Amino acid sequence: MKNLKMKNKVNLKLKSRRKEASCFGLRASSYFSLLFFLCSFVSFGQVTSSIDSTSIKIGEQITFRVEVETDTTNLVVFPEGQTFSPLEMIDSYAIDTLKNQDKYNLIKRYGLTQFDSGSYTIPRQKIVVGDKTFFTDSLKVEVNNILVDTTKQGLYDIKPLIEVKKKGGNWWKYLLVTLLIIGIVGAVLWWFIWRKKPLTEEEQIALLPPYDRAKLALKKLDDSHYLKHEELKPYYSELTLIIRKYLDEKVYDHSLESTTDELISKLKLLKDGNQIDLSSETIKNIESILKRADLVKFAKSAPDVALAELDRNTIDAEIDHVREVLPEPSEEEKLLDEEYRKEQERKKQRKKVIITVAISAFLLLATIAGFSFKYGFDYVKDTIIGHDSKELLEGDWVTSEYGFPPITITTPKVLKRIEAQIPEELAQQVELTTFGYGSLIDKFNVVVATSRYKNLGENKLDIKKAIEGNLKTIENAGAKNMFTKSEKYVTPNGAEGLKVFGTLDMPIPNTGKFEKGEYAILGFVSENVMQQVLITWRENDIYADQIIERILDSIELKKEERK
Repeated sequence: MKNLKMKNKVNLKLKSRRKEASCFGLRASSYFSLLFFLCSFVSFGQVTSSIDSTSIKIGEQITFRVEVETDTTNLVVFPEGQTFSPLEMIDSYAIDTLKNQDKYNLIKRYGLTQFDSGSYTIPRQKIVVGDKTFFTDSLKVEVNNILVDTTKQGLYDIKPLIEVKKKGGNWWKYLLVTLLIIGIVGAVLWWFIWRKKPLTEEEQIALLPPYDRAKLALKKLDDSHYLKHEELKPYYSELTLIIRKYLDEKVYDHSLESTTDELISKLKLLKDGNQIDLSSETIKNIESILKRADLVKFAKSAPDVALAELDRNTIDAEIDHVREVLPEPSEEEKLLDEEYRKEQERKKQRKKVIITVAISAFLLLATIAGFSFKYGFDYVKDTIIGHDSKELLEGDWVTSEYGFPPITITTPKVLKRIEAQIPEELAQQVELTTFGYGSLIDKFNVVVATSRYKNLGENKLDIKKAIEGNLKTIENAGAKNMFTKSEKYVTPNGAEGLKVFGTLDMPIPNTGKFEKGEYAILGFVSENVMQQVLITWRENDIYADQIIERILDSIELKKEERK
């Protein structure tokens, strides 16, 4: 093995230096994904490896050390991930860089361990220097058991699971209030409109047949005090009205508005035409009483009370005579009457429906107007119809930690892990964890990302360049006309970072159109860790400002993890 190392060293020194394009830097390529692009010249390199101990106890750490001597222009790639199996890598330390004239001494350390006793071999590790590949020596490690005195070791039962009660919403309160209002309105409508009310005296009389109504009217006339006080004018007016109403309904339908002469002429005409078999005496008696009433009406005559009572009895008798000569209604007339009755019922039902709808609409509009006056029309409209952002704002918010080191943030919905698409060779340089809700084309979008870099050496993370990369990514996703502002940002618990914010035109799905929107990007850097929060929302969303303010006020970073 030593001969092989010497041979490689001589070969590397004999090679001529070849130069190609070189660079060493950082660049953002997607939402919060920051990747290394490393290009290099290659000339020569020397690789050595060692461990600080060949015998450890179970779970104890040993340090595996790799040192590479190379030109300043060469790209060096150290192993990453679990390449030390059967030993387990528990830590990968930053590269120590020592410059010696035109060469670099790069020292990389790994923390390894094993939790089972036995004899293990650390496999050879692949080191890439420029365009050459080197392998370290394989090394043996003994892992020894740890003696445990179980008589002195306290043993405890596993703690039981704690049931977490889910916080209930206030939907049941709104439901009860709604049902109460509907119940009150329904009761009012039933009581005043749909309830079968007891008939008034006038309604009961109106339902009687014409003959019974005429007889009942005569009886009421008898109970009056007209004759007792010798008030003949109103007495004769009532008396003639009774006979005219009866004739109007059963004989001649213009009896009420006809003069005495016109009515008598019509009755004689009906008699002569054999349409009704009225006797001449009946017509003569009716004519006599009607004319006497006309004279009383115009104060041209004042009969005594006895004559008035006689006229009342005459009218009573003539009503009976008219009833006797009236023909029986035909089946067609009966059907017409039945159809008329049904039509009247249908009209009543339609009237009830119209009144019910009108009252309900009025109460609904009055309620909406009242709430709109108090809370605003847009709020009431969105409560009734629904609004995505309003539901987010008034829903059950979630406070959680995302990534490591964690970012504590409160959001309307739980952020789900997003698998970042990183090239395999670059994934060895950065560990990226991303969580998000929504997307750029949605009404609301929030993304939280943590990037942990490896092998930074003397390089430092530049949050401004990372955010610039994110802005380019947003443009590539379809956004246009981005205006940018930046300022120092401090979280509620004192973490300092950079805030980049502004406006943009956001694409509307499947329309080819754009809608005004806003965005905010927060960035924090500590040693080899970069943490970012991206939020986008629609400019015309009246609830978005409250959502964004609540989210920004909730962001916290642990102090010991901040720079």
